[in-house]
Parts: sequence; structure tokens; C-alpha cells
Amino acid sequence: MELISMSIIFSLVALFFSLPLLFFLTRKRNKSQLPPGKTGWPFIGETLSFHKSGLTGVPPRFVQDRMQMFSPRIFKTSLLGEKMAVLCGPDGNKFLFSNENKLVKVWYPSSVMKIFPPSVKHSSDEEIVRFRKTLASYVNADALQRYAGIIDSITKQHLKTHWENNKEVIAAHLIKKYTFSVACKAFLGIDDPVHLEKLSGPFDLMAIGIKSLPINLPGTSLNKAIKASAAVRKDLLEHIKKRKVDLMVNKSSVPQDVLSHMLLTMHEHGEDEKAVSVKSFGLLFGSLDTVSAAIIFVIKYLAELPHIYNEVLREQKEVLSSMTGEFLKWEDIQKMKYSWSVASEVIRLIPPIQGTFREAITDLTYAGFSVPKGWKLYWSLHSTHRDAKYFPDPDKFDPSRFEGNGPAPYTYVPFGSGPRMCPGREFTRVVIVTFMHNIITKFKWEKILPDEKVIVNPIPTPVKGLPLRLEKHNIGNYQ
Repeated sequence: MELISMSIIFSLVALFFSLPLLFFLTRKRNKSQLPPGKTGWPFIGETLSFHKSGLTGVPPRFVQDRMQMFSPRIFKTSLLGEKMAVLCGPDGNKFLFSNENKLVKVWYPSSVMKIFPPSVKHSSDEEIVRFRKTLASYVNADALQRYAGIIDSITKQHLKTHWENNKEVIAAHLIKKYTFSVACKAFLGIDDPVHLEKLSGPFDLMAIGIKSLPINLPGTSLNKAIKASAAVRKDLLEHIKKRKVDLMVNKSSVPQDVLSHMLLTMHEHGEDEKAVSVKSFGLLFGSLDTVSAAIIFVIKYLAELPHIYNEVLREQKEVLSSMTGEFLKWEDIQKMKYSWSVASEVIRLIPPIQGTFREAITDLTYAGFSVPKGWKLYWSLHSTHRDAKYFPDPDKFDPSRFEGNGPAPYTYVPFGSGPRMCPGREFTRVVIVTFMHNIITKFKWEKILPDEKVIVNPIPTPVKGLPLRLEKHNIGNYQ
């Protein structure tokens, strides 16, 4: 009996001492399964370092330094108050793009969600997929054949109004004005200059608010952006209601654009005019800064690289001489292969977006490490765009990288890749090469500030707006 009692006592003592050890070992093993990295200061994490790399003009540094320190495939950090895993390289890109709405979903920082209305925030995955399909049907290659001449007409009018009578211009401001007018016309049928000017101001405030601290107090950038968002949606709602009436009166005379399609199908999806205004708002906002930034830096590189400028000019002269009408047609756009290769190389070196966020909707494993449900994930274009393994001599400007089959899959990802390819890619291409065609057959230009600094906050921007000195061409029959 005493022997049994002593055995029980020894077992309890052993259990008492082994449980903490077991807990420690289990905790250590679980912790070791998380990606390597560091999380920085409480709450703010490494957010300041992340933003600093952009503001100092070297946005790749944050990701590339940590890839070298911790892992070239995945590392952990803390950004915007969130625990975050950064997936790197083409395998990381493929993993995230292929598992959207399976293992991960799109996630936006709180400042974005405060500027965008609640109906966007709570949209179902099915609704987002449906909207992407709707957009794809109106900005794909077939649909854009109808828009080629319209976009060219807008471009010519823009240059005539804002560039022709000036010897010097601030290019960034004018290019933003141009891309906004193209998007408003193509998507919503808005082309009245007064209406465009009224809409563009609030969009500038929203762009500032998105990158601001998430503090919604009177006078803060975020507060101004929220008010600007409300003003734009109210304006768009009035435009949408008028379009709805026009559709009911005479459907055949109304522009067959994205807005008309959304209005004609909204009741099938249980939507109303307010929901359409929210989608229209997101459509404009999503297309504005990215296309503008790409064109701005195309113009910058063409000023810096005369041999590239001359090759683009040669190609565009050939297009000009073969045109059969006043405005560009789809077949003319298809001839601008070298110009698009140049634009693609610009986007590789200075991508309009640096990366985007996702959220883990379940516990997942990648590269042998665990990412818990609820963690945020980030993919960065800089993990591949300037990697010598995929782009030899990565800092060299070389449009030939995009000849033939182009870069390897998931290494060049400004528009996503695979099943998560951006539906606006073809629209972006048409707008960029159309602008290149018109400006290079009209002007030669040089930078007034040769050493102008470029910052990323969060869109890449020349700090002085890229001031240019213009010199007119006399080429062919350009009017």
C-alpha cells in the first residue's frame, strides 16, 4: 500500500515538473514554425521603416534587406498595426494569386476602408468576382476596339489644350488630368470639362488621405479624404440617376459603356443606384494613379535615354504613315510593340504600385513556415522585378526583355498573374501607347531638373512634378 502511495507521489511530482517543460518546448516549437523576421516596435511595428524606404527613393530596400537577413522566400514583420508575412519571389506570387478566396482574400488598410463606403467593405466574394467579370467584358481586347479612336481623340484634344501653346509644362499634373478624363469618358461617359474639374479635386484629397495616419479628426488628411469621398459619390449618384432615365427613354442613344451595363443588370443582383455609384467610384479611383504614374515615368525615361526615344519615334512614325483615318484604330495600336516593351520596362523598374495586401482566411503553410489565420500577407513587386536571377543586369533599361515570350511566369507582376490578372491590363496598355504615339510625334522634350528626386508615397512621384521643356516636331500629317 505504501509502495503504491509513493509511486503516485513520484508520478505527481514528475508531472508537476514536466508540464512546464512540455509547455515551454511546445511553445518554442510552435513559435519556430512562424516565418523568420522581426516585428519592430509595439503597434507601429516596422511601418516607419517601410514608408521611409519609399520616401528616400529606394522602395525595394525594405523587402530586399529582409530577404537577405531572414529568408528569400518569406519573412515576418508588422505593418500598419498588423502581424504580417511577406511572400517573396515568383513562387510566393504564384501561391497568393492562385489561392485567392481559397486560403487568402484581399485586405485593405483601415484608412482605405474609412474612405470607401461600407457597401464596398462588406461586399461578398461573389459580388467582387461578378464585378471583375463585368469590368473585364468592357476593357478586354474586343471591347477596346470600340474605344481606340475615342481615347486617341481625347489624347489629341488634351495635348492641343494643355501642351501645344507652352514651352514648359509640369508633366505629372497634366498627365493625371489626362488619365482622369480618359477613365471618366470610357467608363462613365463623362466628358464635360466643368464636371471633370469638379470631380478631380476630391480625388486628389483622397489620394493623400489613403497614405495618411488613420486618425479621423477634423482637419486631418483622412477626415478630408472621407468628406471628399462622400462628395464624389453624391455627384456620381446624380449622374447615374440621369443615365438611368436616359436608358428608359431611349436605350439606343445612350453610350454602351460600363455604367450602362451596371444599370441594366443591377436588379438581377439586388443592387440599386447607390451600389452602382460605389462601384463607379472604385473604378475611377483604381484606374487613376496607376496609369498616370506609368505614363509619367515613360516620359521621364524617354527624356533621359535618347536612343530609346529615337526607336519609339521611328516606330510611331511608321504607325502615323500607315494610318487610314484621322484617329488611331485597333490595328494601329497593335503595331506599337516596341513602344509597349518600353513602357513595360519602365513599369518593371518603377512599378506604379509596390505590392498589395491579403489576409489569411485559414491557417496556412508556405515554404515550411506557418501563417496563422487572421495574419495579413504582403507581396512586393520588388522581390522579383530587380532580381538578377530573373532580369539579368536588373538596373539596366532594356526593353528587349519583353520580346518573344517575355519574362518567366510570376516574375513580372504589375498586373497580377494567372487567375488574378488585372482586368484593366489591356485598357492600361491602350491608354499608355496612345499617349506615347501622340506626344512623341508632336514633341521632343528635356527635363528641366536633371536630378529631380523620385519618392514613393505610396505611388512613385517626381517631387517637383517632372517639369519639361518642349520643342515641337513637324512630322507628317499630324494635326
